[in-house]
Amino acid sequence: MSAATAVTPALSEKFPQVAPRASLDHEAINVPAGAVLDVLRTLRDAHGFDFLADLTAIDWAEGTTPRFTIVYHLRSTTTHAYVRVAADCPDSAAPAMPSACGLWAAADWHEREVFDMFGIRFPGHPDLRRILMWDGYPHHPLRKEFPLAGVETELPDAAIAAETGAKVIAAPMAGGPFVASSGEINLTEAEPRAKDESWNEGRAKPAQD
Repeated sequence: MSAATAVTPALSEKFPQVAPRASLDHEAINVPAGAVLDVLRTLRDAHGFDFLADLTAIDWAEGTTPRFTIVYHLRSTTTHAYVRVAADCPDSAAPAMPSACGLWAAADWHEREVFDMFGIRFPGHPDLRRILMWDGYPHHPLRKEFPLAGVETELPDAAIAAETGAKVIAAPMAGGPFVASSGEINLTEAEPRAKDESWNEGRAKPAQD
């Protein structure tokens, strides 16, 4: 860790609740949900972390407390340093985290994706709605209980249903994590298969041109 990324001591003086987080690469800290916006603002304004590179979530599985953690990856375009900020959602039944859209405009789509995939809300977001799945889709595909092959779900759009020839699909389509043994497949020519192809078993494959 370079001196340029060592912001934890300074943050801890201002925010005693900030604690180091185990990390194999960049500096990382744990922050309570109630202080997350203040800490993020301080990192941006006082330490030069002006770029929100990513915002995602972790689902530790049902029965775990806390179940969900929001993770922010910040970068300084001046020093080229990174810092990872993690904040646990205090309520697993109705997980939420204050929106960071007021600090970085880039948080908009990141938070919408986390809302869509994990069901975590971001109070203060200007337009929190699904970004990948359609409105009214009843599931959150990146939650641990969601089956890998997807869930058969009625298509909301008649035109799409007519084009696919089906009224229901396994949504999202079967996928990941992808697997391919060494020498089994040339990844520059084709995608590897998913571990779970159960939804496709017994279904006719599309004709090849």
